[in-house]
Formats: sequence, C-alpha cells, structure tokens
Amino acid sequence: MTKRLVLSFQNAAGRRTSISLPNAKDGLTAAEVQQAMQAIIAKNVFASTGGDLVAIAGARIVAQEVTELEVAS
Repeated sequence: MTKRLVLSFQNAAGRRTSISLPNAKDGLTAAEVQQAMQAIIAKNVFASTGGDLVAIAGARIVAQEVTELEVAS
C-alpha cells in the first residue's frame, strides 16, 4: 500500500492549491503536519499560479492499494 500526504493551501487569489508528497511516513500527527505547513507559508517556499500560499486549507493522507493481476498475453 502506498501513502501520500496531500497539503492544501489557499493562495493569494483565494483559490485552493495542493502539494502532494509521496511515501508519507507512518505515524504523522496533525500537529507535525500543521507545523510544516506553517513553515512553508512563512518561508514562502512555493508559489502557485494564484500567487503566494497564504493560509492552510487542509491536509490528508491518501492510501492506495494496487494489486497486479497476471494475465496471459
């Protein structure tokens, strides 16, 4: 199973933009994620087409399980 962390921000234009990080580590806490997101905003690390990231809009961990099927060709 793969997990990715999706961080959602509001940008200067008032639109939502997301950053997806693959291989999210197990045991991440909301406090850790919030602290990292606040640092991203404070240090102006990323920009979006709608301008700077200005607020936290949400975060989630998305888990995906893929099962390969062997089929004859």
